[in-house]
Amino acid sequence: MAISDTAISARVKAALAADPDVKARDVQVETFRGTVQLSGFVDSPDNIRRALDVARGVDGVREVRNALIVK
Repeated sequence: MAISDTAISARVKAALAADPDVKARDVQVETFRGTVQLSGFVDSPDNIRRALDVARGVDGVREVRNALIVK
């Protein structure tokens, strides 16, 4: 059974919020057909990599696209 895009977005947001390194309140998550796009702001290139890794680890995510910006 396929997981809905809405459920995937919610899971990714929860995973990002649970991660101590990623400032999840500054990251927006959009999902279309299992492809997640992360946008918004993070503190460092390491946080971009971490956010992408966290999102990729969520069940149902097929691909992660990065539109995050270091502020």
